[in-house]
Amino acid sequence: MPYVKFLGTGGARFVVAKQLRSSAGVLVESNERKLLIDPGPGTLARLANSRPKVNLDTVSGIILTHIHLDHSTDANVIIDSIAEGGFKRKGVLFTTHEAVEGENRVILPYLLPFLERYDFLEHKKTFEEGDICFTTYRHLHSVETYGIKMDLSGKMVSFLVDTQYFDSLLEYYKGSDILILNVVLLESRQNIMHLSVDDAKRLINGIKPGKAILTHFGMGILKANPLLVSQKLSQETGVEVVAAYDGMKVEI
Repeated sequence: MPYVKFLGTGGARFVVAKQLRSSAGVLVESNERKLLIDPGPGTLARLANSRPKVNLDTVSGIILTHIHLDHSTDANVIIDSIAEGGFKRKGVLFTTHEAVEGENRVILPYLLPFLERYDFLEHKKTFEEGDICFTTYRHLHSVETYGIKMDLSGKMVSFLVDTQYFDSLLEYYKGSDILILNVVLLESRQNIMHLSVDDAKRLINGIKPGKAILTHFGMGILKANPLLVSQKLSQETGVEVVAAYDGMKVEI
């Protein structure tokens, strides 16, 4: 059965620096294909300590939505490990031009030939990896960033990653059975290009997914208690809203 596993649920610099929540990425599996989304600091350790343990030789590849460190730091060592140090040409990478070619690139050039292939995320572009099919949408963030709408066995699972709110998000993610939102802020803050709880409420009301999952929490939400935040959103939207926790597995 396909599933999504939250290796980490922390976001923003202070939560990551203090590791109040893990900053590891998200693991998606479907029919023995495993993709890691945004493998931030600690992803390698979380995979090794997962129950059951996730061996890197079973991981198919990485989706890296943008270059920020809390999303990308473990990408290189995971690529190297999947390809056994270059002795095998193995693994796939889906990421931004900025991550590979830009001045601030985060993928080391010497690793690219290790991969079976790599492809660039673009607005409204569709990709396939085995039976996993997904489409990416450009977000409004401080760097080139894309969200993901993924078909897992006929269920639409969307990863609405870092962005400021804009109305087109409602169109991009309509039809989502499960809507996973990176909600960093308890309250909106000027010039901080992340979603707040009020933004999440507007998106959940507009998209009406079957279920919404909050993750990537900043300090304000942790202090307010993500469980209480999600319960209040459930009451206000009429949609089941869940606060993710480190290690949480959601079967699709």
